[in-house]
Amino acid sequence: MNKFILSLSVLFIVLFISGPAFSQDDESMKKWQDYMTPGDIHKMLAKGTGSWKSSATFWMAPGTEPMKSEGTATGEMILGGRYLMSKYSGKIMGMDFEGIAIEGYDNAVKMFMSTWIDNMGTGIMFLEGTWDEANKQITYKGRMVDPMAGNWVDVREVVTYNSDGSTKMEMYGPDPSGKEFKTMEIVFTKQ
Repeated sequence: MNKFILSLSVLFIVLFISGPAFSQDDESMKKWQDYMTPGDIHKMLAKGTGSWKSSATFWMAPGTEPMKSEGTATGEMILGGRYLMSKYSGKIMGMDFEGIAIEGYDNAVKMFMSTWIDNMGTGIMFLEGTWDEANKQITYKGRMVDPMAGNWVDVREVVTYNSDGSTKMEMYGPDPSGKEFKTMEIVFTKQ
């Protein structure tokens, strides 16, 4: 079985490399090179590497008393400086919490991309974002599953890079009527 998978993988690579995406003209090669080369925005994402202390505030519904939580995070650039992988741990409502985020910047479509998984569910949240230079923020928009209703809901996340080196993440989701409200705020301080 392993020999079959290896043979199939090699065949796929040969077909892919010899296909139109890898035509040998200079323009195509330059576009591919630009697509695969980390740039200044990837260096900005690399500021998320290291160990962080997190201070989180959660709201279950608009107007409710917030819940507080402390935790830690570690970030590392992976795959040659192309993606920031962050691992989070702490407690939420007295339960152990773990999560993993992968963030990157797609050079071809000029968009940030982010995924989130954690031990409080079995789904994956997908987000796409744009950079606001004036406010030093990435504003992500995407979708996640609402486990209570069993369907997709729109979410928004704003990540602000503060001048003191801390990072603030704000998450917004729908209330029962579908109106957006702030569900979470986490401030990350470098340790």
